Amino acid sequence: MQRKTVLITGVSRRRGIGYSLAKRCLSLGMNVLIQHYVGHDERQPWGKDDISQVIKSLEQYKQDGAVFANQSVNFESDEAILSMESWMNEYGPIDYLVCNHAMSGHDGDIESLKPSWLDQHYQVNTKASMLLIQMFVRQFEPTRGLGKVLLFTSGQSLGPMSDEICYALSKGANSEITKSLAHHLAPKNITVNCINPGVTNTGYLDEPVQVQRLWIKDSFPFGRMSTPNDTANLVEFLLSDKGDWMTGQVFHSEGGFIR
Repeated sequence: MQRKTVLITGVSRRRGIGYSLAKRCLSLGMNVLIQHYVGHDERQPWGKDDISQVIKSLEQYKQDGAVFANQSVNFESDEAILSMESWMNEYGPIDYLVCNHAMSGHDGDIESLKPSWLDQHYQVNTKASMLLIQMFVRQFEPTRGLGKVLLFTSGQSLGPMSDEICYALSKGANSEITKSLAHHLAPKNITVNCINPGVTNTGYLDEPVQVQRLWIKDSFPFGRMSTPNDTANLVEFLLSDKGDWMTGQVFHSEGGFIR
């Protein structure tokens, strides 16, 4: 069986969704390329992880004969984004692209946001994703089978995100463009889908246990939040042959989250 190659962005912390996706794909025997940028995490309240330990931890899941490579790229720069193309060509052809990266922070409601915040979120969450897809399409080999692109969005279409206007706007663009991308790329043998992973505690929701219990009781009918593993389960399905007939869809993996 031909070994598939996947590029996953936003893999910089062991508690993150990207880490779970990379771990799952490596465990399945895929060639896995990951992008990370620790500089983003350094600016967040939850802080950065030791990227060398992230890489070391993932290496134990690599199967015999598979390729595992990583690159630090800051998507806040167009030049840096475009530099990914030579890397993709070096390890390609790439069969699957998973745009898991996200700009967080520097956000607020409509009355408090700053123009630069809008620019930063659009640059990383939207523009980088579109340019990565463009580069992915250029190097894709249809003879290797079905190509797949997975974008990531949030829950802005299901309820208000009033204090995260920049994030919601930039992530909403990904889900809104999914059908158009899927329509355009179907003749090239590429599917495009989008995932809303739901409220997932990747470190930013480490509140006191008592506070978490009250919120979970009121908002999560199954008694827990989403986990990175839940998202990995959905991604595994969509990248498998069982998900071949899915395209142009937005999947909300929220466990019945009540707003």
